[in-house]
Amino acid sequence: MDALRTLLNLVWLVLHGWMLALAYALAGLLACVFVVTIPFGIAAFRLAGFVVWPFGRTTVRAPGAGVASAVGNLLWFLLAGWWLALVHLAAGVVFCLTIVGIPFGVASFKLAAVGLFPLGKRVVETAPPRDWLHAGSGVVQAGAYR
Repeated sequence: MDALRTLLNLVWLVLHGWMLALAYALAGLLACVFVVTIPFGIAAFRLAGFVVWPFGRTTVRAPGAGVASAVGNLLWFLLAGWWLALVHLAAGVVFCLTIVGIPFGVASFKLAAVGLFPLGKRVVETAPPRDWLHAGSGVVQAGAYR
């Protein structure tokens, strides 16, 4: 299962991951211009790492996320989130035009939701599925990965 994830991640990186990582890095650099928006830059850099290698990882709500994250997500949506999500959606549609590209399209759609509201989320590893019925589930919790 790890070999398949690695293969998917490498193909993703070559086809689309590097471009998305550059977009998030650009958004992060622009956000770090002002001291007040540095948390947005940190979130953008975190997502840049996520979009480079998305298979086998997911995002979960951070335990301490509160009202500040919600307000920050609203500002992020208005300033950068909508155009980053549009890039993800456009790429997802193009990927889904072929059968081979469907896993990449689904990953792109997943990343569109994360790109809209990134604050108050953490990137975590997912456990490989036990069988095909449980594919897509299994967030790793503190060393439970086997």
